[in-house]
Amino acid sequence: MVLSLGAITSGLLLLVWSADRFIAGSAATARHVGLPPLLIGMIVVGFGTSVPEMMVSVLAAWQGNPGIALGNAFGSNISNIGLILGIAALINPITVQSGVLKKELPILCAITFVTAYLIRDFQLSKTDAWLLLLLFFGMLGWTLVQGLKRQGDTLGVEVEQEFSAPAMPLSRAVQNLFFGLIILIVSSRLLVWGAIRLATDLGVNELLLGLTVVAVGTSLPELASSIMAARKSEHDIALGNVIGSNLFNTLAVLGVAGVIQPVPVPKEVLLRDLPVMTGLTLSLFLFGYGFRRPGRINRWEGAILVLVFFSYSLYLVLTAMADRP
Repeated sequence: MVLSLGAITSGLLLLVWSADRFIAGSAATARHVGLPPLLIGMIVVGFGTSVPEMMVSVLAAWQGNPGIALGNAFGSNISNIGLILGIAALINPITVQSGVLKKELPILCAITFVTAYLIRDFQLSKTDAWLLLLLFFGMLGWTLVQGLKRQGDTLGVEVEQEFSAPAMPLSRAVQNLFFGLIILIVSSRLLVWGAIRLATDLGVNELLLGLTVVAVGTSLPELASSIMAARKSEHDIALGNVIGSNLFNTLAVLGVAGVIQPVPVPKEVLLRDLPVMTGLTLSLFLFGYGFRRPGRINRWEGAILVLVFFSYSLYLVLTAMADRP
């Protein structure tokens, strides 16, 4: 068990470090290429922070451990809204000003319901996975159009302010991007190996570890960037980070894992995890969209999100303890 815990800890530390290098290198390279700040915010900041989830889920599916892949995707979505956005709102209430993010909120809800419909038969088939990837590429195309067409969106303004300092040299940016990706792959493999060993040692299923340890661990880059954005009052970056990550997890991470091999969906996922993820997604839409007032996630609402996350996590732990032989 010591070896398993050491592998998980080392894998998570390397994962966070390499993800930071990869995102910084990607953002700097995008600046050198001349991409608009809004596009950098939507793709690099939003989608880029989910690269750890992608690496871990792809490796898990490739090695025949779909429970980790499924748990990682759903668990990361739950962590992103309940833990990360909840903590960010506790630090500094989040006001939603970006018109692009207001469009993405209902899209995220719709995609969550589509995913629920696809797995209602207790399996994510290859056909389902290809449909998710098709939706992802459609979403990516829409993102590119929005990023190139819209001017003056507050998300773009915040990203431009965030990267107002002189960009790192292009050669260094490419090095960060390349070596960050290599270490991401190595650390993901180490994390998956440790999680599988720990599941065997403790006698718990891989889905549980995917929903908890692996999901929270791969969400640490989002946690770091959202907390920093909240402290700087960069509200749209904090929210955009979570929305983009959840879109990427649901469409790309699940889609690629399902294309590698069909993912069986246990009954507890449909009865327990999917309702929690859907409920948190709907609450994010209700809090953030703003129907008769500006969209805003205040401290009370942030506290509710955090309470739901910890209550759900405690329930998972108690269930696992009860199920152990």
